[in-house]
Amino acid sequence: MANHSATKKDARQAAKRTIRNKYYGKTTRNAIRNLKATEGKEMAEKFPDVASMIDKLAKRNIIHKNKAANLKSKLAKKANAAKA
Repeated sequence: MANHSATKKDARQAAKRTIRNKYYGKTTRNAIRNLKATEGKEMAEKFPDVASMIDKLAKRNIIHKNKAANLKSKLAKKANAAKA
């Protein structure tokens, strides 16, 4: 356990950040799952919102930027195929 007050504070902050990051990650995963479940024009309409969520995760270093690019690429292919 931490002995210094600054270390205790850092542990508290890290715990808060962990909870927040898990929330954002889970919310985005749910949005991706819901996007995959939709079809047609609705999928193409929802794609920009989900892509924005993925970009925010990468910007906050919750997921790696390459993983974000791969997710967006796969989803864009499905959205474009569904639109056509």
